[in-house]
Amino acid sequence: MASSLILLTITFTFIILSSPVTNCATSAKTATHPIPPFKSIYAFGDSYTDTGNTNSTTGPNAYLYASRSPYGQTFFHHPTNRYSDGRLVIDFLAQQLSLPFLPPYLSKTADKSYGVNFAVAGSTAIIYSFFVKNNLTLNRTPQSLQTQLVWFSEFLETKGCKNSITTPKECKAVFDNALIWLGEIGANDYAYTLGSSVSGTTIQKLAIGSVTRFLEAILNKGVKYLVVQGLPPTGCLTLTMYLAAENDRDTLGCVASSNKQSYAHNTILQAKLNDFRKKFPNAVIVYADYWNAYASVVKNPEKYGIKELFKACCGSKSGLYNFDLFNTCGSPVATSCSNPSQYINWDGVHLTEGMYKAVAELLLEGKFSNPPFEYLLSSKRRSG
Repeated sequence: MASSLILLTITFTFIILSSPVTNCATSAKTATHPIPPFKSIYAFGDSYTDTGNTNSTTGPNAYLYASRSPYGQTFFHHPTNRYSDGRLVIDFLAQQLSLPFLPPYLSKTADKSYGVNFAVAGSTAIIYSFFVKNNLTLNRTPQSLQTQLVWFSEFLETKGCKNSITTPKECKAVFDNALIWLGEIGANDYAYTLGSSVSGTTIQKLAIGSVTRFLEAILNKGVKYLVVQGLPPTGCLTLTMYLAAENDRDTLGCVASSNKQSYAHNTILQAKLNDFRKKFPNAVIVYADYWNAYASVVKNPEKYGIKELFKACCGSKSGLYNFDLFNTCGSPVATSCSNPSQYINWDGVHLTEGMYKAVAELLLEGKFSNPPFEYLLSSKRRSG
């Protein structure tokens, strides 16, 4: 029984939930770019990017307290169903571009004139039926990257855009001033198959294949400005540290086997992006190196005001790393630290706003995007 519960918990290592309806959009603008270089953002991915397409009643089973305090305490000052104390990387991106926070696609009332977020917490790169076929459906999130592509296509058709060949004028009107952001996707695919007979190599091949097909589909629609995030160093998350053998460590002090897997995935993904740059020379395609940006914070925590690399800020003090998988953040016995900005991990599987902010700055303003994010902005400004 205990081993089954542990496996169940592992499968949700990367879930971050958000509020179905956000009323903070109008307050999200900053003076970073007085004239926004983009008029809209369209985002995809899993829990690290979701801003409300799932919540506690529709998301995964492992964490049931996203609607309770202390979630959301740092920025929103109330729970928003984001599995953090505040904002995510996608929120900092919107603020960087002087645009409102992205509303979830499934919201019926949100203003979507400045973009839409199609990301789903718990989402996989591989289609859900694969996991059903292999009896790997511990999670109740059936949406995959393919689902998000279907949603996006339906949304574009409301604007008359099908693809760059049959509806070039309509698609140009959408994409000339739009930034497309593919947040990390694929981590859940590996997590869901832990302990099964499905090999990591099989997941790698299928997940990369799914992402490749997704990217080709949206590029064929006429996407001009595209950012693709890699996977983070999954071995540095509290839960992974909590469950892994103590002798499975790398030079970061994280779980070596998990980090190696994520790194290998990212290497193949980058090669695919190089192929797309040749096939679609008119598109600016940026790789956002989440793995090395995260690792940079782990290597230089003082620079970012970080004091705790692996302990959870919010959790049970009775457990190792301030983490107990039976008493997670928001549960009656859990407590929260008073200084979440000094922690990387918020609740054991999700990150603090402070960490998301550090990663966002490294991706958007630092050297951890290829080509640099500023190159994309410059290209946009030159095109008008």
